[in-house]
Amino acid sequence: MSRRLEQVFGQCRDNDCSALVAFITAGDPTPNDTGAILDSLVEGGADIIELGMPFTDPMADGPSIQEANLRSLGAGTTTADIFAIAKAFHERHPDTPLVLMGYANPMVHRGAEWFAEQCADAGVDGVICVDIPCEEDAALGPALRDADIDVIRFATPTTDEKRLPAVLDGASGFLYYVSVAGITGKQQAAQASIEGAVARLKAQTDLPVAVGFGVRTPEQAAAIARVADGVVVGSAIVEIVGEHGADAAAPVRDYIASLSAAIANARKETA
Repeated sequence: MSRRLEQVFGQCRDNDCSALVAFITAGDPTPNDTGAILDSLVEGGADIIELGMPFTDPMADGPSIQEANLRSLGAGTTTADIFAIAKAFHERHPDTPLVLMGYANPMVHRGAEWFAEQCADAGVDGVICVDIPCEEDAALGPALRDADIDVIRFATPTTDEKRLPAVLDGASGFLYYVSVAGITGKQQAAQASIEGAVARLKAQTDLPVAVGFGVRTPEQAAAIARVADGVVVGSAIVEIVGEHGADAAAPVRDYIASLSAAIANARKETA
């Protein structure tokens, strides 16, 4: 696990709270605007940043993130821009972990070693690749591990006891539990199913478990924070960026602050 990810989850554990993991798409609405929006996530209280790599066919993502991908690509965002954004972010926020999330094509078409080297140079802490399953880990995983970058894996409602060990083998950083069998967006799983899934996963791994897909309100975030090590919010933030464009930093910061406050208080309310 990267030093920054380990420290953040450790601090949250010591404070008996959950980490807020916030996602935006790199280059949305333009590469020049992304830095200010990233800063607003940190200012609002996000603990970990997920930076999406725009792609033409984001198969796991719903309409909001699909549109963000198109806005970013339409603005001319390149892979070089993404690494420059990540590197500049860590110069401003050296203690905040940043994870790249995306799809295999942009990550491996120049070679896994090249991608891992660029991640390391930019200070990237971990990588989530949506469409390289654990069975195909050799396509990217070894290069990332050699560069001391975490390979963050998904577990889903359909990840059964037979497959879970393969998902966990070689995983690091945290385990991302996708709470619904579907795309990102407005669907949300029943709280009872999330609680059961988190308990099952934590019985099998010492990795922190972060829950995402469908989290939109402070109340939803707080409910998940009572049982999970991390709460992942993406589509709702991306929608604010889509609405406000270059002026999104302030409303994003306010929204993140509402989530952060709810998460911080979640376990205190039931103590």
